[in-house]
Amino acid sequence: MAEKAGVTNDRWGFGVAIGDYNNDGWPDIFVGNFGKNRLYRNNHDGTFTDVGEKAGITLGNWSTGATFGDYDGDGLLDLFVPGYIHYDINNPPAPGTKAVAYAGCQFRGVPTMCGPRGLQGEHDHLFHNNGDGTFTDVSEKAGVTDPNAYYGFSSIFVDLNNDGKVDLIVADDSTPNYLYINKGKGIFEDASYASGFALNQDGREIAGMGIAVGDYQNNGLLDIVATDFSDDYKVLFHNDGDANFTDISYHAGIAQESIPFLGWGVGFIDYDNDGWKDIFMVNGHVYPQVDKYDWGTTFAERPLLYHNLKGQKFEYVPPVKGTGLADVVAGRGAAFGDLFNDGKIDVVINVIDGNPVLLRNVNADTHHWVEMKLIGGPKSPRDAVGATVYLTANGTKMRDDVLSGGSYLSSNDQRVHFGLGDTAKVDQVEIHWPSGAVEKLDLPKIDRIYTVQEGKGIVGELCVACDKSGKETKAK
Repeated sequence: MAEKAGVTNDRWGFGVAIGDYNNDGWPDIFVGNFGKNRLYRNNHDGTFTDVGEKAGITLGNWSTGATFGDYDGDGLLDLFVPGYIHYDINNPPAPGTKAVAYAGCQFRGVPTMCGPRGLQGEHDHLFHNNGDGTFTDVSEKAGVTDPNAYYGFSSIFVDLNNDGKVDLIVADDSTPNYLYINKGKGIFEDASYASGFALNQDGREIAGMGIAVGDYQNNGLLDIVATDFSDDYKVLFHNDGDANFTDISYHAGIAQESIPFLGWGVGFIDYDNDGWKDIFMVNGHVYPQVDKYDWGTTFAERPLLYHNLKGQKFEYVPPVKGTGLADVVAGRGAAFGDLFNDGKIDVVINVIDGNPVLLRNVNADTHHWVEMKLIGGPKSPRDAVGATVYLTANGTKMRDDVLSGGSYLSSNDQRVHFGLGDTAKVDQVEIHWPSGAVEKLDLPKIDRIYTVQEGKGIVGELCVACDKSGKETKAK
């Protein structure tokens, strides 16, 4: 299937972002590589054409988890590409050289491979969409050049301070994270340290692998969760308002159990549709040596799930034998979405040196839900990336955003999803489109997937539990 689609070009792939960069109504694919990047333009017939060279986004060294977003409000998706390591495979650093002392690298006193510390980092790049199928590198002008050449992994364009402009966050491995505030006119302000996102509560940089954003308190503010290395806790950054963040990992209850695990992909998902976003983490070690010692961890590791207790704390959900939470795999990337259109969020895990794993959500809850696929108008990106949706039900106002990229080098289902608990009615939906337009609408029924077009309201409806007349055929 992949070969027929034209996306099997020889490459060492390290990340994917989905976005309709040419606004033709069909999703395109960016792949960050060790080597030249690829931009696969959708041909509308199940095949893709690599237009990376023509588009001007190939770069040529080591690119990772990109994100699409319309940072300048012109209705076209731009592209941000983090860089990891500037590495010449034909001239690797020799042991004992100034570049890196390979001979002395250890984990818990055991010799291991080195990196990324000591290696030359790769700069990040922001590409402006010119509207003609080409992009221009505007990193320096925009203020996102990554002058220190940190080890960039994952990134997300998203509006963190609720001013209608997408900001930018970057998870960096073993170096401080970046948070850039969009000041308009194509300029970003580096607020990494001032915002509290650069370091954890101990003032230390983390091994930032994956990141996810979500309004876990239903207060209209997006919080950030970031995965980290083994022997360190995973970090929940609470949004205190105006994109100022506090590390509350221990207070929120996600730190202690996460310490032995080496985290990668992560998502804020409402797995039980109770109206509160939970946290799902995918794990796997990088040192095979851990299997030889009694360190309380292994190379292959199971996922972690934390249940949201109505925005106050998270409760660790222990694995049950025979279920997906008990699967022990060398996980890396994780993509989240409703694969079966049944209102439940599933997880696809990319496994290093192994087959991908699909975890179907079969949680026994009977809660209600709604989802929406958004289509932007002429002044918004066609796939509505960057849109923010607020849904009010039973006195609770929830938020979800249309995003490209995130998790760990992954791209998720771009439909917004809301669990409703036992509430059988949606009071109101308010959509903040990338164009700046704000639209309010009513959803006539629940347990549906609606297609909503900017300026036109609901233009489609899908109910997998309904007959042709729209009547439900399966009890909730």
